[in-house]
Amino acid sequence: MPYPTSAAEPYLLVADDDAPTRCFLGDAFRQFGARVVFATNGNEALALARNETFDLLVLDCRMPGAGAVEILSRLRNDPEANSSCRPAVASSAELDIQAQQSLLAMGFHAVLLKPCTLADLRGILALAAVGLRNVPVLDDGQALHTSGTPSVVQALRGLLRQELLAINQELDELALDPKGLEARLHKLRSSCGFCGATSLSEHIVSLQQHLKLDHRGAMLPLVDFRRSMQETIEVLPIE
Repeated sequence: MPYPTSAAEPYLLVADDDAPTRCFLGDAFRQFGARVVFATNGNEALALARNETFDLLVLDCRMPGAGAVEILSRLRNDPEANSSCRPAVASSAELDIQAQQSLLAMGFHAVLLKPCTLADLRGILALAAVGLRNVPVLDDGQALHTSGTPSVVQALRGLLRQELLAINQELDELALDPKGLEARLHKLRSSCGFCGATSLSEHIVSLQQHLKLDHRGAMLPLVDFRRSMQETIEVLPIE
């Protein structure tokens, strides 16, 4: 029976037709504090992902019924699916660099090569953070606590809006420069803290995690990050 999501524990779907792999992944993720639901084939995984809201999908590339690519494609094209926009990881024992890059370009947030280590899984679990938290686009209470007065918050948010507009235009170019992107994200995360831009701050954390995993260019989850930036821009004051 699937678990409900909670604010304290990531809720994961692990889909793999190999029983020892399911056992290892499940035990490891639970050790790190996650709740795990298993699927043994593609059809079962697709049904679960449509009916449940997971914080992270870990999908084997080769399973009876459907593999990771087909499952993700069908979910992304099904707006009624509860996990249609959730972070997804493709897992496989046989993938060269080109195949890994192709999977990431298709929209997977990461690729998990098997056999894997506990350290690998800890890094993968960090990708569930954005899906885990239901935070507001702007948190006025946090902004006032950090910056002091409404007038200061208003001024800082105006500056943040200008910064986001600039980054939005430069994002595709920045994606090809990991060091440059990392530097911009570091400054942007600080600005978000002063302005109470909590949702965007969560997406920045996710993007920084990907950079630590050496994902580049199309491999980065830029669609989610850009969407969060645009949502934030819409609610920030125009000067």
